[in-house]
Amino acid sequence: MATTQARKLVIVESPAKAKTIEKFLGKGYKVEASQGHVRDLPKSQLAVDVDNDFEVKYITIRGRGDILARIKKEAKNASRVYLATDPDREGEAISWHLANALDIDYTKPCRIEFHEITKKAVKEALEHPRPIDMDRVDAQQARRALDRLVGYKISPLLWAKVKKGLSAGRVQSVATRMVVEREQEIEAFIPEEFWDVTAAFSALNAKGKKMTCYAKLVSLNGSKAVIQNAEEAQAAQKQILSACFAIQSLKTGEKLKRPQPPFTTSSLQQEASRKLNFSTAKTMQVVQQLYEGIDLGKAGTVGLVTYIRTDSVRVSEEAIQSVRSFIGEHYGSEYCPEEPNQYKGRKNAQDAHEAIRPTYMNHTPESVKPFLTREQYNLYKLIYHRFLSSQMRPAVFQTLTMDIAGGDCVLRYYGEHMLFAGYRAVYVESMDDEQEEPESVLPVFEEKAAVDFTKVETEQHFTQPPARYTEASLVRTLEEKGIGRPSTYAPTITTIITRGYVSREKKRLYPTELGRMITAMMTEYFGSIVDTDFTASMEDKLDMVEEGSTQWKEILREFYPPFAQMLSVAEEQIEKVEVKDEVSDVPCDKCGSMMVYKMGRFGKFLACPNFPACRNAKPILHYIDAPCPKCGARLMEKTSKKNRKFYGCECYPECDFVSWEMPITDQCPKCGSYMVEKKGKRGETIHLCANETCRFKTTVESESSEE
Repeated sequence: MATTQARKLVIVESPAKAKTIEKFLGKGYKVEASQGHVRDLPKSQLAVDVDNDFEVKYITIRGRGDILARIKKEAKNASRVYLATDPDREGEAISWHLANALDIDYTKPCRIEFHEITKKAVKEALEHPRPIDMDRVDAQQARRALDRLVGYKISPLLWAKVKKGLSAGRVQSVATRMVVEREQEIEAFIPEEFWDVTAAFSALNAKGKKMTCYAKLVSLNGSKAVIQNAEEAQAAQKQILSACFAIQSLKTGEKLKRPQPPFTTSSLQQEASRKLNFSTAKTMQVVQQLYEGIDLGKAGTVGLVTYIRTDSVRVSEEAIQSVRSFIGEHYGSEYCPEEPNQYKGRKNAQDAHEAIRPTYMNHTPESVKPFLTREQYNLYKLIYHRFLSSQMRPAVFQTLTMDIAGGDCVLRYYGEHMLFAGYRAVYVESMDDEQEEPESVLPVFEEKAAVDFTKVETEQHFTQPPARYTEASLVRTLEEKGIGRPSTYAPTITTIITRGYVSREKKRLYPTELGRMITAMMTEYFGSIVDTDFTASMEDKLDMVEEGSTQWKEILREFYPPFAQMLSVAEEQIEKVEVKDEVSDVPCDKCGSMMVYKMGRFGKFLACPNFPACRNAKPILHYIDAPCPKCGARLMEKTSKKNRKFYGCECYPECDFVSWEMPITDQCPKCGSYMVEKKGKRGETIHLCANETCRFKTTVESESSEE
């Protein structure tokens, strides 16, 4: 009787990834998913022995026993086991835990690593297994132990002194402090008045037609124009209107605008926030799906993008050659630079992985669109076009600077006209501040020619306080300061919002009273823990562990004694603070008491204050001003199963009205249908008729950017 040859076992983290890889490898392999960590520090105890040189205790995670038992059974019958968890510190640690649980010698070649889920990448990885990198594992152990010590030592203190359910964290406390301090800067800001003086004049364009241009007052009475009040503005206006002006100087030139590098985790989160209105958590959820694999029908299941947790802008030589060929074939040689564009990463970047890019250039966004959800398609298109544009030539602009002098005044006109689109034929990056569009045609004027100003306008302004953080700008600042790493940005922001330390309103982050209170307490008693420089230096030390130049327990030996002293002082000196729940105007259905706002895992909810005698709780309902177009009842803001916001009638199921866009009170002036509010590509607010045959739209004044 013939025996069946034992299959090789490959262990990955995600079931979706396992499904994709098993299709690549065929019958000789079995692919199992660990579903993340199988072993971790127990939740019920500190598990870091501070009296025994920081020995750590690991247990099998509750609920993972069946998964581990299945993997053990497969490993026992396998001819060889490959550990193929994610190619980062945490993935290395998961492989180490699996090796220990399966009695695999991790000093022998058992670990494989790939940065994209393609057939070629996976098969190449199988040909080059290596031992587990214990320096990476130790860096992860150090991070885990540090976070456990901070969280499990400070959090009980907050429970005792402030309120149950609070938590402190090494990175989350710093992020909260940044939001709190930004709000304090805004509150302390004293605006200063200033005025702009702008004059309109006519000039002939290249076709001999008049075009109106605007010049701004830059010099007054021989010095830079600084106008601080209405009287000064009116005096300048009179001076301009009473003088005779001529063109003093004309300066033309060319300006290059170079493409941006392909995405890192941080820059992807920022751009997805600006262009797609995604939260950091939503971005990581969707891009994870693109990385793990999408079923493309006859083409099979393929990971569409490379590894998604990276701080590097580096790209493989093979990928560069592929994109350059694509550019030459689809856009022409004039769009492809003679040499590949090179990009420099941040000084403190780990540079462990490539930038985020498409795995295959022939998988264009349009070709795979039928297989993607709307969110997947929009994010993939962003990644694809950013990578494509990163290897294209710069955009070329003709510039014109014209100084117009008269009396004691000098006004300046500046314009740009695009001569060659370059990378902008594919992709235009979003900016925090709105950028002016280039002129379609620049005016043509002769030097010393007389100029008549047809209108002089004055406009009052006030200096603005620093902008509140959005998720995107907070991620950018965390990265710039070296706080956290690509894998930590999204969970950190999610945590400070769900814990109730920070609230998010129209993309802006505001500190709550609880967030202010905790930050004040942490700053006074645990100053170094919430110090940005200290937190950044700790990241550097973890990098040194990964590089093998520092022992991981040395970090803990250095950190713990002063931390223990801070704990001792805080326990003695912090007085108990009573934090009362905010009372709502909603009566409890069961006992009649006015319900209070509580913070849960998924945000705020309403709960009865008489808990545990009354356990009634309910979600918070958000109504909008516009009535239901079908029945006139109130419209509610709701969330779909895929966590997408939509608007529905409160009388559902009797009334089935739903809309993905928010209806407004105004009716369409053309057809009388209801209108909805949308965001335009440049962040402007658009009111659009919901009637598909009409689609009348109008742009309303957008809010000033606060990013």
